[in-house]
Amino acid sequence: MSQSNTRYPKDRFAPRPEDHFTWGLWTVGNTGRDPFGLAVREPMSAAKIVRELSQLGAYGVNLHDEDLIPFDATAGERDRILREFKGALSETGMKVPMATTNLFSQPVFREGAFTSNDAGVRAFALQKTMRSIDLGVELGATTYVFWGGREGVETNACKTPQDGIKRFREAMNFLTSYVRDNKYNLKFALEAKPNEPRGDIFLPTTGHMLAFIYTLEHPEMVGVNPEVAHEQMPGLDFSHAVGQALEAGKLFHIDLNGQKPGRYDQDLRFASEDQKGAFFLVKLLEDARWDGMRHFDSHAYRTEDERGVWDFAYASMRSYNILKDKVAKFHADPEIREILRALEQRGTTPVAGVGPGVKYDRALATTLKAHAFDAGKLGARGYDYERLDQLTTEVLLGVR
Repeated sequence: MSQSNTRYPKDRFAPRPEDHFTWGLWTVGNTGRDPFGLAVREPMSAAKIVRELSQLGAYGVNLHDEDLIPFDATAGERDRILREFKGALSETGMKVPMATTNLFSQPVFREGAFTSNDAGVRAFALQKTMRSIDLGVELGATTYVFWGGREGVETNACKTPQDGIKRFREAMNFLTSYVRDNKYNLKFALEAKPNEPRGDIFLPTTGHMLAFIYTLEHPEMVGVNPEVAHEQMPGLDFSHAVGQALEAGKLFHIDLNGQKPGRYDQDLRFASEDQKGAFFLVKLLEDARWDGMRHFDSHAYRTEDERGVWDFAYASMRSYNILKDKVAKFHADPEIREILRALEQRGTTPVAGVGPGVKYDRALATTLKAHAFDAGKLGARGYDYERLDQLTTEVLLGVR
């Protein structure tokens, strides 16, 4: 590794493969290029990225097809790259849990991929995706993510939302059938984003995606891949999107990063912004015992050289583990437990026959309609949320 291992402490917060932290090849491989500036770092081979991340304690890497195989690679180049990549995976024990297709970089997708007004572009997008699915399965992926970066509009004059959504549905139905026909062990995860690079992207939030899934031919194969930045860009609470996906049994993958609300898609180091939001996200995943990958979709500041890239990657994983430790402190804190027990008792003690899991029946409805509630008494009682939030803040600040 290009950095000294002493730079990264091997304490209880150090990332380990059993934490199931994964990275996209496009994340640490990001050269720092942006719309206003050229690259500031040299490209890294996929094999190098695998070896470096393995030394940091990661579990695996994920990829778009073009992250690994250049768009215009010859058959011989493809075979060589695949051979070197598989060799690095074998050498390190790293896995490829997820794969996806780049349907946004090439000029052919300037107007969309699955939702393009050009039937030829839609056909090419399906071909490219089928080939990418084959590659992902060959590498061991069991989850396939779809982010429709170009599936949107700048002007509503060009197409209706109905046409865009219908075309996206047709593509998903075609591809789920392709997976079933080939007997691949693969599930799909749809990733929402409100805008950028298009002015407006179809199905802009996780909630939109969840509703869309149930219109598909094989909804059991399809879930969501929420991303911190994509929900926080419009000012939404990310943990609510993740919670809805968990409650529906549709959290198939997740993208972790940092973001300032109202900004462009920043893809910052995880927990570098909104530490309280990051804490509640970690708490949600850990309390649910979610068994998926903790995937980081982010990149180092443009200011950084290669050493800074590995600092960024290590710190992202370390921050997750620090917040996981804070979750344990939250659950163990006696004052917090006292407040939560009181709230639980208020929420589980039946009133007029209404409690957790209530279901309608005629007798209960009659009883409930006749019950004399003391609305004044119910409305006068506080909930202790100010105290609870301050105690949570003190846990995060390390004084409890």
